[in-house]
Amino acid sequence: MIGRIALGGGIAAAAVGGLGWAIARRLTAPVGPRTFDLPVRGVEHDDDGDLIVLDRTDQTTAHGIYNLWIEHDRWAQLSAEITDRGPTRVARRITGTTSGFTPKVGDRASWSGIYYATPAEAGLHAREIAIAAPAGSCPAWRIDGDPSTWAIHIHGLGSTRAGTLRGVRVATELGYTSLVVSYRNTAEGPHVGTGRVTLGRTEMRDVDEAIGCAVRRGAQRIVLFGWSMGAAIALQLADRPRHEGLIAALVLDSPVLNWREVIKSNCVRSGLPAAAGHLAIPWLTVTPLARAVGLPGSIPLRSFDWTSRAADLATPTLILHGTRDDSAPIRLSQGLRDAHPDLVELETFDAGHTLCWNTDPDRWHETVTTWLNARVPR
Repeated sequence: MIGRIALGGGIAAAAVGGLGWAIARRLTAPVGPRTFDLPVRGVEHDDDGDLIVLDRTDQTTAHGIYNLWIEHDRWAQLSAEITDRGPTRVARRITGTTSGFTPKVGDRASWSGIYYATPAEAGLHAREIAIAAPAGSCPAWRIDGDPSTWAIHIHGLGSTRAGTLRGVRVATELGYTSLVVSYRNTAEGPHVGTGRVTLGRTEMRDVDEAIGCAVRRGAQRIVLFGWSMGAAIALQLADRPRHEGLIAALVLDSPVLNWREVIKSNCVRSGLPAAAGHLAIPWLTVTPLARAVGLPGSIPLRSFDWTSRAADLATPTLILHGTRDDSAPIRLSQGLRDAHPDLVELETFDAGHTLCWNTDPDRWHETVTTWLNARVPR
């Protein structure tokens, strides 16, 4: 009997360990191709232009403006107008497309909050440059403005530089010079090691070099715009002693403020109990286990935990966060605001993860503009 109990316990322990390993592997997985899982059901025409008919889902019925990315690097921007087409379909009006492209029935698409595909589509005049980062040459867009005030825009996990263009427009209108950066093991950045994501630990080094690039070109003050994991990177950079007096402000959209809580939330999104997230932590934080996952070393998750490090925050911070964010819980942003009301301002939107701008671009724009005008000298 004792032997059977011991055997059963060993099997259970192995199963638990295997689940933790699998979650850690999934979380840090190399960037894969976009999934085109939304078929175009119809294309309609009226006096006001074209509409595209799609299956009714939480995404396709979401309020706001979005982009429909279609196979072979094509896209269609969609307005907030939603029209019923029976119990299983909706129509969204097309407001812009890739030059010369018209969607057709049978096209496979991917729903996205990345509204602008290129700087030109966002009305920005950008130069393609490269940042000589520790990981290698990291592509970046530079939009020239005031040489003394720079904004560095940091995208999130699984996203691209294009995802930050929603915020770059604000920085450009304020007159800042902008660097829209990439970093290692993303769709655009250099490939390093196994290609796995380290949740900001090593990626931060590449973005840090972008700060150096700005300083060498005359930057006297820098605003960091961070989206999701990009916000976690921004917070780490602002906390570096050598940047004291240089980082003037942080603008964070849907920030990752505590990886442990974010992992638990994403387990729930995947149909697992929140407690399953705890199983992944040793596989990220203990060096031999992290290497077994395919990481170059352990990840110091405690240093990314701003719920417990609130007292360390020293940079004026604006957070924009959706109340329906099921990836990075809004309660973490509320907690940081409550712990540091002198430094942190929180603006909430009826939106999901990194979709605040999409649900109300005018309010997002006005909020960021007003806040930065009050805090960053020009």
